[in-house]
Amino acid sequence: MKTTFYHELTTTSLQDKLLSDACCEKILAGSDVELLPLLDAAYQVRKTYFQNEVQLHILNNAQNGYCPEDCGYCAQASSATTDIEAYPLKPDAEILEEAKRAYESGAYRYCIVMSGRGPSPKRVSHLAELIHTVKTRYPIEVCLSAGLIDIESAHTLKAAGLDRLNHNLNTSEAHYPNICSTHTYQDRMETLQAAQTVGIACCSGVIVGMGEGTDDLIQVAKSLRQLEVASLPVNFFLPISGTQLSETPTLTPDYCLRVLCLYRFLNPRAEIRVAAGREHHLRSMEVMALYPANSMFIDGYLNAEGSTASRTVEMIKDAGFTVKTNAEDVEQLNQDDIEKRDVLLKELKVLRPRMKS
Repeated sequence: MKTTFYHELTTTSLQDKLLSDACCEKILAGSDVELLPLLDAAYQVRKTYFQNEVQLHILNNAQNGYCPEDCGYCAQASSATTDIEAYPLKPDAEILEEAKRAYESGAYRYCIVMSGRGPSPKRVSHLAELIHTVKTRYPIEVCLSAGLIDIESAHTLKAAGLDRLNHNLNTSEAHYPNICSTHTYQDRMETLQAAQTVGIACCSGVIVGMGEGTDDLIQVAKSLRQLEVASLPVNFFLPISGTQLSETPTLTPDYCLRVLCLYRFLNPRAEIRVAAGREHHLRSMEVMALYPANSMFIDGYLNAEGSTASRTVEMIKDAGFTVKTNAEDVEQLNQDDIEKRDVLLKELKVLRPRMKS
């Protein structure tokens, strides 16, 4: 592919112009589109709006399981047979202690996540009190993911100081019936619109690898562009045994990186987060995700483990990026946890494996 193609991608994105579906398809599946120049083109857009900073986020799985929804990708779904540790909403003291730990670890944003269809008015009031307490005690941004939210609930959460509401679209409207039957794509859109109506910034993204086509990924990216979401997590489906979608097509590192580039081009000003599944699917190419994306989770996801904070911070710094943090001293971020790597010498049985002991 000629270098002008990659330059035009950057220019078009920076001019806030929309890429055609055919161009998007070429980014995802074009055999003549090379990965490294594509990553560089996406990086030029990322650098314009976010320089070399990376935001870190910590998830608090505040309520696990007991969900009536049948989302096929989720280990907490009513339809899942996954052996998870289910528990009701954590006590306030536990949630506040985890907020403190998130702040002290250098996380820029603390994300409270609850299972379930959506909170009752009483639960919304309770969550509002918790959010207000966190915001009062720690200079950290708070994001809430609590299912379907109406305008009245959104007003209450906004007054408490909520910075962002997370509610992922996950896939396209056309593909949505294939992954869930207990609520609709439109239900999710209305939750995001309720948040935006009262002035709460929206965090909404996608899950790649649920049997969707490239056209579905393109349409979700463009829908999120229309919503002007502030934060866009790109998740790569984790095939957890017991979920309805545990058997899905294999994702390659190359394809995952192309998806991240596409989402950067179509949403140039959004915080693009390389989210769940990055370790599993990007493997040795994980660090390359930092060129289109400017945000990551640390210390795992809802029910799946991920990289430690120290390992993620080390990867970011090794690649020449900096951590955007609430901690006072960035250089000391997780220094106590970074492993000391001694150089190990080979033993004789490794040097001379054919020798009999």
